[in-house]
Amino acid sequence: MVSASTSPAGSVGYVETQYLDLPKPVQLDCGQELHPIRVAYETYGTLSPERDNVILVCHALSGDAHAAGFSKTPPQASTRDGFGAADRDGSAGSGLGWWDGMIGPGKAFDTDRFFVVATNLLGGCSGTTGPSSIDPATGKPYGSGFPVITVADMVRTERAFLDVLGIERLAAVAGGSLGGMQALQWAILFPDQVDAIVVIASTHALHPQGVAWNAIARNAIMGDPAWQGGHYYGTGRAPDAGMGVARMVGHVTYLSAPALDGKFGRRLQFADDIRYTIAEPEFEVESYLRHQADSFVKRFDANTYLFTSRALTYFDLARQHGGGSLARALEPVSARTLLIAFSSDWLYPPSASEEIEEALRALGKPVEFQVIEAPYGHDCFLLEEARQTPLIRHFLAER
Repeated sequence: MVSASTSPAGSVGYVETQYLDLPKPVQLDCGQELHPIRVAYETYGTLSPERDNVILVCHALSGDAHAAGFSKTPPQASTRDGFGAADRDGSAGSGLGWWDGMIGPGKAFDTDRFFVVATNLLGGCSGTTGPSSIDPATGKPYGSGFPVITVADMVRTERAFLDVLGIERLAAVAGGSLGGMQALQWAILFPDQVDAIVVIASTHALHPQGVAWNAIARNAIMGDPAWQGGHYYGTGRAPDAGMGVARMVGHVTYLSAPALDGKFGRRLQFADDIRYTIAEPEFEVESYLRHQADSFVKRFDANTYLFTSRALTYFDLARQHGGGSLARALEPVSARTLLIAFSSDWLYPPSASEEIEEALRALGKPVEFQVIEAPYGHDCFLLEEARQTPLIRHFLAER
C-alpha cells in the first residue's frame, strides 16, 4: 500500500487500480455464499503506523474504484460524465477520478492526514466481481444468474477486503447517494469499527418516486431484445438501446428543473426552426441526453445496472434493522454522523436526511446536519465540492 506519486499540485497524482482476491466466501442476504470475489481498489495518502487514519470512500451507482487522481490508463469514457462535466474538466476528464475535487492534499478528505481507500462495490463492472465475471460453476459469465445483492452485502464485502489489508478500524466511511447508504450500513453492521460517517445526498430508504424511476430504468434494459435474459456476453449483441434509455431516465432524476432550464432552455440543437422529425433530436436537451446514453453504454455493464439499482431500492434501514422503526434501527450507531443534503435534490430530498438527524438526536447520538442551497439536484454532491469541503474538514478535525 504505497501512496500515489504526486504530480499536479493539490492532486494525489497518477494512480493505478489494484485488485485483491478475498480468501473466504461472503455470506449474502439472499442466503447464498459468493466465492471467489475479486475487489478492485485504489488508495491515496499514507497509512499511519497505528493504522488509525483510514477513510473508506464508497461510490454511487455508476462509480468505480478510481475516485481521485489521474488514471495511468484513461478509460474510453469517464465516470465524470454527469451534468456540467465538460465545462468543469476540459480535456482532463477522461482520466480523472470521479471525486477528485474532494480527495487529495488539503481537500475534504485530506491525504496529508488520511489514508483514503476507494473500492468498486460488489456487483460492479470495473474490476470487482459482478454479473459479467466468470461463474466458476459454469465457466461462463454469471449474467442474470448472479445472486441478488443488497447494500449490506456490499458492506460485508468491504469489511472482508479491509480485513485482508489488516485494517481493523476506520476513521470514517464517506459517500454520496448509494455511497451514503453504505456509510449508514457500516455504522449499523460494524458500530465498534467506525469512528465517523459522512453521508451526502443520501437516505435511510429511497422514496416511492425513486423506486418507481429505478423500476422504469430496469424495465428499459430488460425490455431490450438484446438483453437475452441477461446472458448477452459473447453473443455480439448487448442491450445498449435499453441501457441508454435507463441512463437517460436516471440522469434526469439526478438533476432539477431549474438546472435543465438554465443550461438548455428550449433551445434547438441543429437549426433555427424545427425540422419536423421524430427520430432525431430537435432540442439541445435531447441531444445532451443522447450523448449521456452513448457515453454510459461504453463503460457500464447493463446487468450491473440492474443488480445495483435493485440493491439501492431494497435499502430500508427501518425495515431491515428496526422492525419498521428508524430510531430502533439506528440504536447500534456509535459513529459521529455528518449529514449533507442539497435543497434542489428531489430524488434524495433533505427531508430524508432530516429524518435520520431527528432519530439520531432523539437517541442522544452525535449528529450534524447541513443543507446546501444549490440548484443542480442530486448531482450537487459531485458538483458542489468546494462548498462541501469546509464542512467535512471541520467535522473530521473534531475526531
